[in-house]
Amino acid sequence: RGRSLSDTDTENSERVIVINESMARRYWPNEDPIGKRMVIGDSSKDTSWRTIVGIVGDVRHASLSETPVPTAFISYRQDLESWPRMGFAIKAKADPASLTSLLRKELAAIDPTQPVYAVEPMDNLLRGAVAQRRFIMMLLGSLSSIALMLAMVGIYGVISFSVGERTQEIGIRMALGARAADVMRMVLGQGMRVVLVGIVIGVGAALFLTRLLSSLLFEVSPTDLRTFSVVAALLGAIALLACYIPARRATKVDPLIALRYE
Repeated sequence: RGRSLSDTDTENSERVIVINESMARRYWPNEDPIGKRMVIGDSSKDTSWRTIVGIVGDVRHASLSETPVPTAFISYRQDLESWPRMGFAIKAKADPASLTSLLRKELAAIDPTQPVYAVEPMDNLLRGAVAQRRFIMMLLGSLSSIALMLAMVGIYGVISFSVGERTQEIGIRMALGARAADVMRMVLGQGMRVVLVGIVIGVGAALFLTRLLSSLLFEVSPTDLRTFSVVAALLGAIALLACYIPARRATKVDPLIALRYE
């Protein structure tokens, strides 16, 4: 809200300042801070007092997981002596890396005594900021995929073994008039009951353990309902597929062969 810093904010104009939302909430929780004055430095100097002209969103400077802190922004034109270095963000249509030599030349034309360093595309900075979390999430994703495959193979193996053990029972049921749909429903029901119990236990354990992952998340709650719902549905669908294959095989049992099965 309000306005940002502009070219009209010079050393000869009224000293102004822009604050972020965290500072506004902490020091002016129940009022509008725009128009109020605050001091930076020695309060006995008139030049230390500044008028708040705008409020901007919070910025995470070091990492995506840090908690935003109260921050203020001042115009370098009003404090030329207090700026030992400057950084420029340049928007380019061409490849940013190809502009490095041109940027050095242009800045040297303004002041050849000033060193130019750390010229880097924004994509590289962003990749560096999230590299550790990306690696951890890729590792967790790979391990989760392996665990999912093992769970699918395990469910398939257990249901297949159960169907094999109950071959005579299934044959007797079919000989007494059970339809293929009845056998399918029986086998699927047996498998999915165990799966649903496992999902409930897993969701409960995940809700308890998500606090360990909170430092890896950005703008996502550790107890995000949508995430839990999607994962539970995915696990249920994969488990249903793992149960369906042996259940379908059970419907193909020949009652005469099943009754002689040992």
